[in-house]
Amino acid sequence: MGRLDGKVAIVTGAARGQGAATARLFVSEGAKVVLTDLLEDEGQAIAAELGDAACFVRHDVTSEDDWQRIAKLAVDRFGRLDVLINNAGIMQNTPVVDCSVEEFRKVLDVNLVGPFLGMKAVAKVMGETGGGAIVNVSSIQGLVGRAGTPGYTASKFGLRGLTKTAALELGAYGVRVNSIHPGGVDTPLIRDAVPEGVEVTQDMLDASHAHLPIPRVGRPEDIAPTSLFLASDEASYITGAELVIDGGMICGYGAGTSD
Repeated sequence: MGRLDGKVAIVTGAARGQGAATARLFVSEGAKVVLTDLLEDEGQAIAAELGDAACFVRHDVTSEDDWQRIAKLAVDRFGRLDVLINNAGIMQNTPVVDCSVEEFRKVLDVNLVGPFLGMKAVAKVMGETGGGAIVNVSSIQGLVGRAGTPGYTASKFGLRGLTKTAALELGAYGVRVNSIHPGGVDTPLIRDAVPEGVEVTQDMLDASHAHLPIPRVGRPEDIAPTSLFLASDEASYITGAELVIDGGMICGYGAGTSD
């Protein structure tokens, strides 16, 4: 306990799934957390559950003005800013030949431009209070391709590269930048990608991942501890790294078959 004592974090996409699990874990480890999302009711409910250590703010990650507002709010509310978890993202399942330019750009805006704007907004703020850590949530699809997801895969590969550049540049502010690469995780994002009318259960998802060395789908609680580690002082000499959390999926056991 207390691995994030005294730290203040922003977690985007925190109203449900992986973001909510991360926010809960961070608070349990002593952090104050600003939860952001477009899903206001769900976000407010998670913040209320976490009490005085958390607050929720509606946030469009594609808006530079919103990012400036969120960074200022974190400092005004909790006195500093130490951690950013760029978790918000959207999925897309349309083959290249059928994918519209608008759909492709929308995914890039949320999954890639959003984290860029976030890093731009927080780096100097973190530097003013001694530095900090940024964790960009990419995917195994930032490491291997997958048919039918041109925008999503491009955005996650792009985020991987952006992380490397930011790590090189933001060290001057005392800010470490790393990426994590989950495989299949049982979140609303993956459930919403299933065709309409198909009932999705955890047992079904576990069965579809039974070929992995760890033979089940990931849970949000499997991913959050890696963000915790990278956000903590335990990772004080780690930057520009990419950590894979996929149950062994890209070790030759069905790379690219799920997310």
